[in-house]
Amino acid sequence: MEKFTADGGRRPPLWKLALRYLLLLAVFAILVGPFLWQLSTSLKGPTEDIYSYPPKLLPSHPTFDNFKKVADLIPVWDFALNSLKVAVANVLTNCLGAALAGYALARLRFGGRKLTAVAFVMAMLVPVESIIIAQFMTMRDLQLNNTLIAVVLPGCVGALNVLLMRNAFANLPYEIEEAAYCDGANAWQRFTRIALPSVKGTLAVVAIFSFMGAWDDFLWPLIVLSDQANFTLTIGLNYLHGTFANNQRLVAAGTVIAVAPLIALFACLQRYFFRGVGEGAVKG
Repeated sequence: MEKFTADGGRRPPLWKLALRYLLLLAVFAILVGPFLWQLSTSLKGPTEDIYSYPPKLLPSHPTFDNFKKVADLIPVWDFALNSLKVAVANVLTNCLGAALAGYALARLRFGGRKLTAVAFVMAMLVPVESIIIAQFMTMRDLQLNNTLIAVVLPGCVGALNVLLMRNAFANLPYEIEEAAYCDGANAWQRFTRIALPSVKGTLAVVAIFSFMGAWDDFLWPLIVLSDQANFTLTIGLNYLHGTFANNQRLVAAGTVIAVAPLIALFACLQRYFFRGVGEGAVKG
């Protein structure tokens, strides 16, 4: 009797399975390997050679002194707090704004709806570098330069996030909303009680993308911020690459500090993130 895989196909030969796992391991090494090396370097003491050959991934005597030294050299926790403020504000504005705009584009009928959707697509094609001077002058005219508000405003509602929410709402069955409409529910009630709870997966995707984009952004905060008290973490860690460029252990420790919140966020939202692929399906 032939064995079948979960997708209904015959089980592939052993050599094909081995090749698949080798490719997966190679992709894993390329994507995760640099972070594991930075983590290993951040835990190595001053007596360990980080340039030894063959390279050693596991430190002989792990230590957290490098993280303490980073905090002593720069106000890393103040920078991290500023980045957290910007990232949380970016997540809230994108989730709310993209959900409202996406629902309007997908479920409401108004003049110019298709042109509006095309405008969002075209906005994604515009390089950020081509409009960054105009953004800076706008912030200057609004007297918002050197404030965290100026860091948040240009990315408070992303075109990609709007299109993601539009597609998620468009995949919902119209029959459910029609039944609610017959029961007297208005557009706001249909949005908050029916549509929005059904797209939690896509909201998680928008939240993760928004947090990552705000947390990792370097160019725009570097341009619009001049006071060290308002620096975000990406700008603050740049000091480690300049004055202390020879101490790669401190640079690695700063990198780990910057990446840790992203890992924690994805760990909390990963089940909703993967659920976003099947958004819009009718649940029995």
